[in-house]
Parts: sequence; C-alpha cells; structure tokens
Amino acid sequence: MVTIAVTAEPADEPRVAVSPETVKKLVGLGAHVKVEAGAGARSRFSDDALRAQGAEIVATAADALRDADILLKVRRPSAADVAALKPGALVVAMLDPYGDSAALQALAGGNAALFSMEFMPRITRAQSMDVLSSQANLAGYKAVVDAAAMFQQAMPMMMTAAGTVPAAKVFVMGAGVAGLQAIATARRLGAQVSATDVRPAAKEQVASLGAKFIAVEDEEFKQAQTAAGYAKPMSAEYQAKQAELVASHIKNQDIVITTALIPGRPAPRLITRAMVESMKPGSIIVDLAAERGGNCELTQPGKTVEHNGVRIYAPLNLAGDIAVNASSLYAKNLYAFLETLIDKKEKKLAVNWDDEIVKGTLVARDGKIVHPSLQGA
Repeated sequence: MVTIAVTAEPADEPRVAVSPETVKKLVGLGAHVKVEAGAGARSRFSDDALRAQGAEIVATAADALRDADILLKVRRPSAADVAALKPGALVVAMLDPYGDSAALQALAGGNAALFSMEFMPRITRAQSMDVLSSQANLAGYKAVVDAAAMFQQAMPMMMTAAGTVPAAKVFVMGAGVAGLQAIATARRLGAQVSATDVRPAAKEQVASLGAKFIAVEDEEFKQAQTAAGYAKPMSAEYQAKQAELVASHIKNQDIVITTALIPGRPAPRLITRAMVESMKPGSIIVDLAAERGGNCELTQPGKTVEHNGVRIYAPLNLAGDIAVNASSLYAKNLYAFLETLIDKKEKKLAVNWDDEIVKGTLVARDGKIVHPSLQGA
C-alpha cells in the first residue's frame, strides 16, 4: 500500500494539496492518505469531510510524514519535513524551482525524489496535470474582480434617464492563461477590453474573446514564441517600439492588468513610471507578476501603493484568495499526476523514470539536482 502524507501549509498559504474528492480517488487507488489535522480548514475542507472520504486525520505533521511514500504539498516543504520521509520517498509540490537555489540544494540532499509541478510539460497527455494553468485561470479572474472593486466606478456602460455611464476601459498585458481569463471576466462585466502579447498566436485568442489586440506586428513579432508555447525574450529594438505603442494606449485606460512572466527570469518591465504618471487619477494597475519583481516599475510585491492617484496592486498569491476552488483544482492536478506513478493492480509505487512527464517534472533524485534547467543551480 502506498502511504500519502499531506501536511498544513505555511500561514501565508491557504491552499491545500488534497480535497475530499481526491482523497476518495486516492483511496480508490489503494493509497493510505494521512492528513495533518486542520490542513484543509482554510480551503473549507474540514477534517470530518476528509475523514468521511477515507483519509486518516493525524495530530501533527510528524505523524503524517512517518513512513510516507509520497508527500503532497502546495508550497516547497521544509528540509526537516523532507528529512523525516523514508529514503526514496517522493515529494510532489510547486517547488518554486528557480527561487532560493541554496535551499533547493538542501532539499535535494534529503534523499527524496523531488517533483516540481511547475515543470509539467505542455503536452496533451499532461493537460489535466497543469497546475500553472489551473491556478493562473483563477488568478486572472480574481484580478479583474479585485480591480473592479478597487475602481469604485461602474464597469459596464449604463444608459439611464439621467445620462450615460461609460464602460470602463480594461487593458490586459499578456494573453496567457491568466490574461485570457482576465479578458473574459472583464468582458462579462461589460468593460471595453483590449490586450497585448508578444506571441502571434495570442492575437486570434484575444479577438475570439471580443477584445481588441494591441501590438507592433513586425517580423520579430511573428517569431516570438517558443516550441513549448512560451513567449521569447524580445530585442531591445522591439521592446522600444512596443513600449511606445503601449504608452500611447495606456494613458486612456481605467484598469490595467499585467500577467507577463518568463520562466526562470525576472518579470519583464512593461509599465514605466512615466506611463503610470500619464494615467488618470483613480485608475488601477493589477500586477500579477509581482512574485518575480513585477511588470510595473513602481510595483512593491505584496503591497498596494498609490502614485499620482493611480493604485498599483501587487498580490503574491491571488489564486490563494479563492482557496476553495484553487485547492480543488490543484488537488485534481496532483491526482492526475499520481495516477501515472501508482500501479493500480499491485497498489504500490511504480514510477516510470523514462516517462516524459516524470522526466519533465523531476528536479532531484538520489541526493542531487537532475533537472536540465537547474544544472549548476
């Protein structure tokens, strides 16, 4: 029997790595699921609800970790937690693989195999395991809802006997998963929406959601996407042309939502101080790239600051603000991944180390970092 441990997350992380639904499915695979008491409380998954689906609720993290084959987490676990696992155990979490490399090295030395869900390959078979997409979807939605609340004006155009209320103008910078959800949400709220992205494929996606696409569409733009579907870093010349176009557009916007992140790099700077100063007082900027320094020059990660009447909101864990949904989706992502690691007939771990999904997400094994993108970390 495979023993799966789930422990409580730090105080600043309300999500949890299992839900009642996935506990039931894991037990169905023949697993023994041990959950630290209270671990699901901030996602409204009570101990009783988890116990009813077959989980064993234990008093402490140490009780959960003892004899566990797999540790499921949202955030990177502590070195002490990993050290408490038996040799060869698996750790599956969002490990923030590019952050604090010394701490990651220490974790790798704990003789557990570390899997980082952020590295999930963008292939059809792994879509149900894609935590970046599931969490970014919710972040894009929440960004618009929060911005609408902060804006303190109406979002849709309203025609009344006393006159017309104009529609709010929303500009979304970066049309990945979070950006597309932000566009769709702003459109549902009745805003006039425009968006930009350096990937040519985004133009059609933006248009399909009823938003206007804003970009310098030159030859470099046409080549600006990697085979994996990520944005490539652009030349200084292109960035200057795009910045000029954005600057002329942004000064007329009420709400700007930035979502541009490149894996392993600081967030690209999209909004300068001068652009902020060109915006109308009362305008809102939501910077979803705050965890990597932010897309706005004036962003202070984790804070809301005001400059010339423009508020810049830089949340670090927006998906966590919708913890019930975020945990439910994240838990399903983990279950889909674990299904590939467990032999359903023998009810034991059966990791195929040559599987593309396993190789893509494996960060460390046998005491050392093994992921190609982290060599030398």
